[in-house]
Amino acid sequence: MRKLIITALMAAVALPAAASAQSQGELRRDRQDIHRQQRELDQARRTGDRHDVREERRDVREARQEYREDLNDRNRRWGRNDWNDWRNRNRSVFARGVWQAPFRYTPFRPGLRIAPAYYGPRYFLADPWRYHLPPAAYNQRWVRHYNDLLLVDVRRGVVIDVIRNFYW
Repeated sequence: MRKLIITALMAAVALPAAASAQSQGELRRDRQDIHRQQRELDQARRTGDRHDVREERRDVREARQEYREDLNDRNRRWGRNDWNDWRNRNRSVFARGVWQAPFRYTPFRPGLRIAPAYYGPRYFLADPWRYHLPPAAYNQRWVRHYNDLLLVDVRRGVVIDVIRNFYW
């Protein structure tokens, strides 16, 4: 009996953590659910009555809402320094290498407007997932500036975030 209670307690503690994690597979299943609900809505429009169409619209709306919530949960889990522990374990990925820019180093801060030469396509970080960084939003790019990493709004040229000494 004691083993059963201990096992139940362990499962109760571990289950919420496992249930809250949103993997790419779960997000893909949410998108598939949206597509399935949309097909059912289209079918109801062709053959059903107003009540069926209303019900299917509600199902599509709920599937989209669930997807948005799961996506927000996944993005919210990324903390400011999540990449830091990973960097310490995988030093070779963050190796400085030979990197020269045609301009001198300038310590940028968030909110500062910078010239397009600093965030040209040549300096974009093409694979932020390799460094365990969050994906950049629309019209934003991760840009390398010497050993720093800048998140820049490429439409306006404004620095949104700065991670100093990102590379070794």
